[in-house]
Amino acid sequence: MISLVIPVYNEESLLDELNDRCVGVCEKLGMPYEVIYVDDGSTDATLDKLLEFRNQNKNIKIIELSRNFGHQKAFSAGLAASSGDYTVMLDGDLQDEPELIGKMYEMIREGQYDIIKGYRTAREEKGLRRLSIALFHVVFKWLSGYRGMKNTGNFSMFNRQALEALLSMQERIRYLPGLRSYIGFKQGILEYKRKERRSGQPKMNFKKLYRLASDAIFSFSRKPIVICFYLGLAGALVFMIAGVYELLADAFGWPSPGWSLQIIGLFFLGSVQLVFLGILGEYVWRTYRESQKRPLYIIRNKYFDQD
Repeated sequence: MISLVIPVYNEESLLDELNDRCVGVCEKLGMPYEVIYVDDGSTDATLDKLLEFRNQNKNIKIIELSRNFGHQKAFSAGLAASSGDYTVMLDGDLQDEPELIGKMYEMIREGQYDIIKGYRTAREEKGLRRLSIALFHVVFKWLSGYRGMKNTGNFSMFNRQALEALLSMQERIRYLPGLRSYIGFKQGILEYKRKERRSGQPKMNFKKLYRLASDAIFSFSRKPIVICFYLGLAGALVFMIAGVYELLADAFGWPSPGWSLQIIGLFFLGSVQLVFLGILGEYVWRTYRESQKRPLYIIRNKYFDQD
């Protein structure tokens, strides 16, 4: 059995094509299937359309969350409900083509891999958004030490063992591509060219992208704190040397840089301390969020076989 997990948020204009293509791919594979849509608090007619699909096809299952919990948590809700031997994570914007699922299945059923992840050889997004995503992958790779993360996203297929390992991760603040790398297993890649969004507006604006990037970096690396330590050490050393020079200048009549250097140094160190406190605050905040043990998401309704 194969399961498709697709979170959607206000995707009314895309749903007809998305559903037709996903169901078509599953039926072409010739095995039992389920398409699990997770409605992440949509405010348009997304849920109504999904219910229409379910009335026509009981292989379609719907999880309605009580509000918008975010992309990664919506994925988590769908993955937890998956019952397939193979489970696919697929965004609902059709930038990752459902037709590639067949190729992923061919690769994973050979038994050489436990996870197949989509590798984007090219992206049709342009401008600042594309540059921001590329910069994130460079920074994340350097900070986290995880290889093979560049040009990969959520689009992937898991066998059952790998999925159970992913579901065992209990973090409240989640970055699923990072967790996918963390669990290990044998991971293969499927190269493809990522398309532009077919219609509608991207749901991941720059604010959400920044939040996702910060969650990824602070959840998988201690390097920001290490960088703070070494920069603080270097700054203290530089200004200690400057202080010693000032004392010697007074004693031996050497040219002195005067008060301007001290004032610049004071403001510089003050600014650096504020940045360091901000970085430490990020870790403290995430530790506090994890300690609250609130549920990842709250389900309002499930539309499964038992309804």
